[in-house]
Amino acid sequence: MNSFPDNAGHVAPDADHYDVIVIGTGAGGGTLAHRLAPAGKRVLLLERGDYLPRERDNWDSTAVFVKGKYRAPEFWYDKHGSSFPPEVNYYVGGNTKFYGAALFRLRPEDFGEVRHHGGISPAWPIRYEDLEPYYTQAEHLYLVHGRHGEDPTEGPASKQYAHPPVEHEPRIQQLSDDLEKRGLHPFHLPIGVNLRQDEHGRATHSSVCIRCNRVDGFPCLVRGKSDAQVICVEPALEHPNVELVTNAHVTRLETDPTGRSVSTVVTTLGDGTTARLSADVVVVSCGAVNSAVLLLASANDRHPGGLANSSGTVGRHYMRHNNMALMAVSKEPNDTQFQKTLALHDWYLGADDWDYPLGGMQMLGKSDAEQIHGEAPRWAGTVSPDMPFEVLAHHAVDFWLCGEDLPAPDNRVTLDRDGGIHLALDEKNNIEGLNRLRNKLQGMLGHLGMHEHHLLPHSIYLHKGMPIGATAHQAGTVRFGHDPGSSALDTDCKAHDLDNLYVVDTSFFPSIGAVNPSLTAMANALRVGDHIIERLRG
Repeated sequence: MNSFPDNAGHVAPDADHYDVIVIGTGAGGGTLAHRLAPAGKRVLLLERGDYLPRERDNWDSTAVFVKGKYRAPEFWYDKHGSSFPPEVNYYVGGNTKFYGAALFRLRPEDFGEVRHHGGISPAWPIRYEDLEPYYTQAEHLYLVHGRHGEDPTEGPASKQYAHPPVEHEPRIQQLSDDLEKRGLHPFHLPIGVNLRQDEHGRATHSSVCIRCNRVDGFPCLVRGKSDAQVICVEPALEHPNVELVTNAHVTRLETDPTGRSVSTVVTTLGDGTTARLSADVVVVSCGAVNSAVLLLASANDRHPGGLANSSGTVGRHYMRHNNMALMAVSKEPNDTQFQKTLALHDWYLGADDWDYPLGGMQMLGKSDAEQIHGEAPRWAGTVSPDMPFEVLAHHAVDFWLCGEDLPAPDNRVTLDRDGGIHLALDEKNNIEGLNRLRNKLQGMLGHLGMHEHHLLPHSIYLHKGMPIGATAHQAGTVRFGHDPGSSALDTDCKAHDLDNLYVVDTSFFPSIGAVNPSLTAMANALRVGDHIIERLRG
């Protein structure tokens, strides 16, 4: 009989049966474990990676961005069969270890059908009102700092954020003031950080977050960023009924003879052995690509197209947002450290000169000279020679533009005979809105104290300018819905085809909106967690 160590270092037999097995510890799986832990049921967390090492390279731009030290050492294939390195990380906490912790709600309109220039964004089978209480719970759990009521496009909130906004530093406050002078409505970006501020907005001596310039794309050395490991997994493991196994790669789910229930979770352990585990409820939360991969790789006689795939939708409708990372050049120095404090949604749903949604703008983490040196080859000829990179870095103001891509069925994940992951993607999907959003920013630069002709592509945030490799916002491959003929999951995120299989990462999204998807994954995990607890009690 194979065995493996649990989180306490003891040995548990692989024949042990659990109430719930959760595969993945990120925004979905980690949050779900936190909700399940107090219920007293036996919960096993399986994480493909290990704990992220805490080391100085965590905050080194060259190590993180230029060399990609913490990215998974694997390659996927595009629709032409060319290999590319995806932007994925396998660690406890999943991709939240590296996210920017911008935790937005979808707009109420995003839950309905939205007409875009490039097509239709479909309605969700639940409403904003169904998720709203869980949005509030997720905001409080993940220590989100913000102020409801500032963003004119946001939906109603049952409670205010538990923490005040992260205050703007002087250059960003000036930017906010200049945007307001143009009749726009900038607001404080909702961000998950364990920060206490004094009356001047500075981190207090007791604050965990130190308001540094390493929040966006870096793992946090001081544990000040609200990632799933710190906020959810570690507190869940304080309960004796919750166990975690790291370096546990789930390769296949097997079903019972009826094909209606997952009977075995086949897992390759860190020592190369295989464990065969079982649970009353099995939850997949591997990220939109890898969740689809696991279901497709689990095909059997009862499910020849893969698990949960009688509709043929598993792997399809992949989304990742239409994004631009751009660097403007301020006429005055930008001494900001914690830059990620401002967002703008005035054109989220449309504009005076266009009837379709454009998307949103928000600030990125502050550029430094190392990042700019990494971009240098792509900027050849676009930067004046009298502006050295160190000077450019000191004047940089960094923006993230986010537009909605649409859930096209041919944007999809497939497997080849050798298990290789193929990701087909139409990179021109609904991009006109994003281009117009860029033009809005470009046209304002002179009024915002920026050099009008310097708006540089900051592709170091977009995987070296390869849109297909920028998988940080991946969503949509195991969509939920009312109709088993056009969706893989029901409204509780349980597979239509199986009685005990759930998916709780961003795979369930039928559309992605134009805001970061993490908070919606967290809120939904809390919602599904309540459902699973009631199921187990019944």
